[in-house]
Amino acid sequence: MKRKINVLISTLLLLISLNSWGNARSNLSAEQMFQILASEIGLQRGEAALAYQTYLSLARNSQDPQLAQRAMEIAILGNAPELALDAAKLWDEFGQKTEAKEVLVTLLMINQRWSDSITPATELLKKLSSDKKEKQIALWRPLLAKALDEDAALKAFFHILKPSISQINDVEILYTFSLSAEKGGQFEDMEKSLRKILFKKPNDKNALNALGYSLADRGIRLKEAVALLDKAHKVDPEDAYILDSLAWANYKLGHQQQAITQLQLAFQNKPEAEIGAHLGEVLWGSNKKTEAELIWRQSELIDANNKTLKETLNRLWPDRVPSVTSIKAPQLWDGRFAIKIGNASDTKGGSGAFTLTHENQIDVLDIRNPLGGALAKITISASNAKLESGDKVFESVDADTLVQNYLGLPLPARGLSKWLNGEARIGAPASIERDALNRTKKMVQDSWIMTFGWSEKNQLKKMELKRDSNMGAIEIRLIFETVDD
Repeated sequence: MKRKINVLISTLLLLISLNSWGNARSNLSAEQMFQILASEIGLQRGEAALAYQTYLSLARNSQDPQLAQRAMEIAILGNAPELALDAAKLWDEFGQKTEAKEVLVTLLMINQRWSDSITPATELLKKLSSDKKEKQIALWRPLLAKALDEDAALKAFFHILKPSISQINDVEILYTFSLSAEKGGQFEDMEKSLRKILFKKPNDKNALNALGYSLADRGIRLKEAVALLDKAHKVDPEDAYILDSLAWANYKLGHQQQAITQLQLAFQNKPEAEIGAHLGEVLWGSNKKTEAELIWRQSELIDANNKTLKETLNRLWPDRVPSVTSIKAPQLWDGRFAIKIGNASDTKGGSGAFTLTHENQIDVLDIRNPLGGALAKITISASNAKLESGDKVFESVDADTLVQNYLGLPLPARGLSKWLNGEARIGAPASIERDALNRTKKMVQDSWIMTFGWSEKNQLKKMELKRDSNMGAIEIRLIFETVDD
């Protein structure tokens, strides 16, 4: 996968080099040419940000696509994909060239702007021949593995590929389309794509497994589902995912004991949270609830954020985790923090107080010094973080980076309200270990190892966080004010 990403980047840079802006445009004034020369000299001295801004400003004023392209090149070489995207939009707007559209779509995907990529990607594919369509899509496919929101990425891919799919013969692209179609609930499109693969390759285990599992999971044509999955299992008897699918189909047919045996073997060979979710559900449905809970606990240690596992637990055991008696809207936590950074020979630290409120999917974190003076106010939404300190305002897409850069404190701000409820934040794998009451006892996410202390009323009393960093070991201790109801 890494090699494919490198090929994609190399192709992107090749497109840029082929369109090198080097030939100066005759409509540029002497002053503009001087600014360009100064920018290039500054770039050689390491002043990339100034060079980028100069080129971008000149491009906007002159509507010159080559200047926008050069701004984009500088941003890419400076590893600033968001800035590169801004310049690429101008390049595409002013230039209207195929290569500009290719780069724009790629940068949109790299920047996780999946829904925004649909229109330009569709427009681009319309202009390409069948062979070139497949080559272009093959360059985009590896970016799916980098998607922070897999659902959004696959749904976007469905809309991008749908108008062209009848011209596609590449098996890997057809398979990706089938996954994206299923994610969007377009089962007819999914099935057509998978059957097209099976017509070309009757023993393709991935297509057999995907089609069989989809039928079984929807509870339709179960005998056909078993036949497809049994064939896939014979092709690769060691594949635990295929065995999991076959077991799930047998469970839907009412063959519970056979399903349990197959799922136990699959989970033993491949301890995955999704397989554990299925095994737990079959055990639960067979009235083996103690065994089901044990499997689910093991699965949460593997990945508590697995979507199938979370959906299964919420559906079958919604009151599994005790409610926090003081939860109101908005949620609020008051507490103190102490930080220790470094090693035995060089230790630094700090302390203070904080208040965190959570309402309507927005966190507001107020950080104060030990005497109660305000240090910063951080507002965190799903796509943006804003830090206010005095009369200064800073913004970033990542709250943790924002806190580290402007306060010098490695405080975990991203997803903190989820963690204080004993839940994993969305968007990253997590491991959760629970106590006898199913409260979160220990959690690992984003390289943080967290331990929790709860009151009898299930209020969080304390929390300790540890992780390694390039500054040395980081230890954070949080103590909370409890609320009397």
